[in-house]
Amino acid sequence: MTVTVGMYQGPEGLGPAPDVARNLAAIDDAAARAAAAGAQVLVTPEMSVTGYDIGPAAAELARPRGGEYHDALAAIAGRHGVAVVAGYPELADGRVFNATTVVAPDGAELAHYRKTHLFGDLDRAMFEPGDELPVQFDLDGLRCGLLICYDVEFPEAVRAHAEAGTDLLLVPTGLMEPFGRIAEQVVPVRAFESQLYIAYTNHSGRETSLEYCGLSTAAGPDGDVVARAGRDEQLLTFTADPEALREARFANTYLRDRRTDLY
Repeated sequence: MTVTVGMYQGPEGLGPAPDVARNLAAIDDAAARAAAAGAQVLVTPEMSVTGYDIGPAAAELARPRGGEYHDALAAIAGRHGVAVVAGYPELADGRVFNATTVVAPDGAELAHYRKTHLFGDLDRAMFEPGDELPVQFDLDGLRCGLLICYDVEFPEAVRAHAEAGTDLLLVPTGLMEPFGRIAEQVVPVRAFESQLYIAYTNHSGRETSLEYCGLSTAAGPDGDVVARAGRDEQLLTFTADPEALREARFANTYLRDRRTDLY
């Protein structure tokens, strides 16, 4: 069956002081609107619970997996009957990771992923890298996968998902100026070359030192952009269709024609 995805680009006006309550309220409102539009899952931006460009506050706001942030997201998912994909700083054994969790309407954690490719000094000052790839879960007959922001810029990371059978790749991001070309050019190419759907969901507006690009993008396995936001706060929806995946994978032989004996 098809899966309708909500992509929440927002909220506007993050920082400089993190406001977890405000962010959760924005996710709650987006979940209500996504559910009303028929979505089964809502994807929110990188570190959507706390904000992304928060410096030392990442350590202060870090919480264990399955803790208070999970409980808050579970309440949102249950209230609106939609799975919620949200990011937060995860505290584990004294280390902090840039993590994304997927919480089902019944409160279960469907998947949990730690960003594996850290972006420059900004990420390295706050986080340790994750070491598990690919991370997947099933949703209404589609195999879904998780990456975070910079991860998708590495073709090997997306190809690892393709090889593991991912149909729908959910990518919370914090893409900032001047890198709008990632949303506009790279994401559709990644979807095309690895024959899957990608939902790349960004922040909007300004946060501390960053001006976010917006431009949240959903791309199909044929490389077409099926939804794209502007630069302001916005909720997008699109539908991932298994039949379109089958047709694209039949027409495009990249995965079958690779010379894996050579590379």
